[in-house]
Amino acid sequence: MTDAVELSVVEETRQLAADADRVVVKAGTNSLTDDESNLDDEKLDKLVDDVVDLLEHEKEVVLVSSGAVGAGKGRVGYTDDTIEESQALSTVGQSHLMRRYTESFERYDRKVAQILLTQNDIDNPDRFTNFKNTIETLLEWDIVPIINENDAVATEEIRIGDNDMLSSSVAVGVDSELLVTLTDVGGVYTGNPKEDPDAERIEAVGRNYADVQEIVDDSASATFGGIQTKVAGARSVSEHGIPAVIAKSTEEDVLEKIAGGKAVGTIFVPTNGVIDD
Repeated sequence: MTDAVELSVVEETRQLAADADRVVVKAGTNSLTDDESNLDDEKLDKLVDDVVDLLEHEKEVVLVSSGAVGAGKGRVGYTDDTIEESQALSTVGQSHLMRRYTESFERYDRKVAQILLTQNDIDNPDRFTNFKNTIETLLEWDIVPIINENDAVATEEIRIGDNDMLSSSVAVGVDSELLVTLTDVGGVYTGNPKEDPDAERIEAVGRNYADVQEIVDDSASATFGGIQTKVAGARSVSEHGIPAVIAKSTEEDVLEKIAGGKAVGTIFVPTNGVIDD
C-alpha cells in the first residue's frame, strides 16, 4: 500500500504543498480539547504556534476550527445528547474559543477574525461572493480568518463531518493551494491505529484511492469514524488540483515541516492532471 504511489509523484506533491502560498488549515475538536471536553490551552497555543510558522513563511492562512460544541460542554457541564443541546452548547463554546484564539494570536501581535458559515452560504452564489470578498480583504489586511460551522442554525456538521467537508469546500472556494487537516491520528492507516498496533501509516493516496477508501470504511468505528470524512474532504480538494495532508496535530512543528516539503502524515496527490500519476 505504501508503494502504491510512485515515490517521484509523492515528492512532487510534497513540493507542491511546500510551495503553496495560500493554505487552509482545519483543526478538529480532539486537537483543541481534553478528555473532559475542556478547551485545552496547551493544545490551542500549539496550534497557533504552528499557524504562525506558516505566516512567518509569508503564506496566507485560513483556519477552519472545530471545537465549539466540545468547548461548550466543558464550559457549562451540559451534555450534547440532542441536536438542540449541541446547538446551544456551540453558542457558549464559540465565544470562549474565539476569546482564546484572540489571546493566543496576540502573543505574536497577530489579529484574528471570526466567520461562521453553513454549506448553504457556500452553495449560494451571492452569499459565497460576499464570503470570498471578506476573506480576500482580511488576508490583505494580514488578519487570520477563523471559520467554523454556524452550528446554531445548521445541523449537518454536528451530525457528521466535524467541519471536514466544509473545510474542503472553503479550500476550493477561496483558491487555496493546500488543505491540511490536523487530527489526533497521524494520518490514514491500514487499520484503526487506536485498536490495531500493527496498523501502518499510508504515506500517500493517489491512484490507490479505492483501496484506501475500502480500508477506511472497514476500520472506522464510533471513535475513529471521523477519518472517513477527513479522507472524503482530502479527496475532494485533490480532484480540484489541490494537494491535501492529514497529519497529527501534536507532532512538533507539523505545519513548518509540511512547508519544508518533509514527509508528514498522509498526503493526497492531485488527481486532475496537475501531477502526472
